[in-house]
Amino acid sequence: MDMKKLMKQMQQAQVAAQKIQDQLAGMTVTGTASGMVEVTLNGQGKLQGLKINPQAVDPDDVETLEDLLVVAIRDAQEKADALQQQETQRSMGFLGGLM
Repeated sequence: MDMKKLMKQMQQAQVAAQKIQDQLAGMTVTGTASGMVEVTLNGQGKLQGLKINPQAVDPDDVETLEDLLVVAIRDAQEKADALQQQETQRSMGFLGGLM
């Protein structure tokens, strides 16, 4: 394989990787905890929104709300990670065709 062809393939792979990141930025996933807390992340794992059910707010039990937030965030992060893997694997067919 000549260097020129390799450089073109690397360029195409970079364009494909950027396209995946752009697509992930426009997608969202939602994590929940007991229906009391909802966290929305984009496909890149960046926080987009947070909803807290008023019933989850108890000044005498802040620890429970903190735990609910952690659970919801982890749930959303796992979904964002799965989405990233899915989108990357979906694009691997294209990348595999380059090599």
